[in-house]
Amino acid sequence: MTGPSRQALLGAALLAAGRPVTLRELALVLGVPEDAALREVTAFTAQVASADLGFVVEAVAGGYRLVVPPATAPHLSPLLSPPPLPALSSAALEVLAVIAYRQPVTRAEIEAMRGGSASTVVTLQERELVKVVGRSDAVGQPLLYGTTERFLLEFGLTSLAELPPLESGNFAHLLRS
Repeated sequence: MTGPSRQALLGAALLAAGRPVTLRELALVLGVPEDAALREVTAFTAQVASADLGFVVEAVAGGYRLVVPPATAPHLSPLLSPPPLPALSSAALEVLAVIAYRQPVTRAEIEAMRGGSASTVVTLQERELVKVVGRSDAVGQPLLYGTTERFLLEFGLTSLAELPPLESGNFAHLLRS
């Protein structure tokens, strides 16, 4: 009796993980080198897309995951819960943009760049979009903030290098969906 195929293992790993799975992890599950795992992922992605199964493979946050295409998601609303969180305020989006582009950054630096309060940092932490990444060497050793993996997931980025270029100093418009 033989075990599951590589494609079956790959699909099961992406489904069962519930998070992006790195190429290294997939290579380990498949028992192949990373370059062979990449070929398997590429073939699996094409196979899933052509089969029109209601989900696709997405490369995000340094790994791969199964997701529902945006066009399909509204049809699933009776099944999805909890309801989505309210949209972030423009102030919260500005603070998030400052953190994303300037991390690691202190609250005082955020306030200086914005010219206003950074009180929305707490909201961004509650939504797991930002986190404390250390302490500054400045007097009082203030907390340093940076973005999280969830930030990458929520905005569909594989890395911070994919952030759009800054234009005219207006951060909020860059992150609105």
